[in-house]
Amino acid sequence: MVRINFTRKVIMENNNIIDIPSLQWYPGHMRKAERLVKENLKLVDVVVELLDARIPMSSANPVLREIVNGKPRLIVLNKADLADETATRAWVKYFAAEGLTAVPVDAVKGRGVKELVQAIAKCAKPKTDKLVHHGAKARAARCMILGIPNVGKSSLINRLSGGSKTKVENRPGITRAKQWIRLGAQLELLDMPGILWPKFEDQNAALHLAFTGAINDNVYDVASVVLLLLDTLRTAYPSDLMERYRLEGELPSGAALLEEIGRKRGCLRAGGKIDYEKAEQIVLTDFRSGRLGRVTLDVLPSIPATENAR
Repeated sequence: MVRINFTRKVIMENNNIIDIPSLQWYPGHMRKAERLVKENLKLVDVVVELLDARIPMSSANPVLREIVNGKPRLIVLNKADLADETATRAWVKYFAAEGLTAVPVDAVKGRGVKELVQAIAKCAKPKTDKLVHHGAKARAARCMILGIPNVGKSSLINRLSGGSKTKVENRPGITRAKQWIRLGAQLELLDMPGILWPKFEDQNAALHLAFTGAINDNVYDVASVVLLLLDTLRTAYPSDLMERYRLEGELPSGAALLEEIGRKRGCLRAGGKIDYEKAEQIVLTDFRSGRLGRVTLDVLPSIPATENAR
């Protein structure tokens, strides 16, 4: 079931009051996916969790953390080419302070993939060495690929395997069955369906997921989300908005900003009226493709004092 209502009021940094979506999403196939993860966890040495580098905290699934408790785990910050480079470096440091290796990756172009394979092998080594010590034949490291929908799991596996062995489609939830991808003697990957958690305690996280496309656009009010996205970018990355849409002066907020963008991009109906739906799709497409610059939306949590002291 999916339910999204824009009813919760939140005060932004600029003191504007906006509505944050109240969202619950847990279709039947995601319940099945959670069962599959639990059933197959024993087959792997390492759990690889893919996060969206633009929203490392919002795209992290707390249900997955509970399921894989005790299993070696590392983080992939995928779509790093779309994220703020300085912020990504800070997130890598944050995860290191939490005892987790985080590898920034651009699965589409292959950047960081070699480093990822090395990190997986290193993480799995205690398990594979133990097997050999007990008389077993040396084998490849086995890992499970986990993450919420639309973080790029299929693209990453295709890059690792050197070919399109899984269906890649930019729609949340397209990968729905487990798949083993064997990569020679070094690595074996178990791909699992994307899983969203049954309830979003942090509604800002739900909003960030809507911004990036992890939640299907058909299940919420796109118009409201685009206005919230524009206000977020207006506060955090105003110069990128101005450069992309050739805006000048102080940026207006909300619908006025969307209208100005619509006029600049020629989104006009008969009589010179703004085609708001067309303008909304332009903004969403530009943001998700990186045409609005390299953006990181999640605010970095405080790094533990012990790490700050180093």
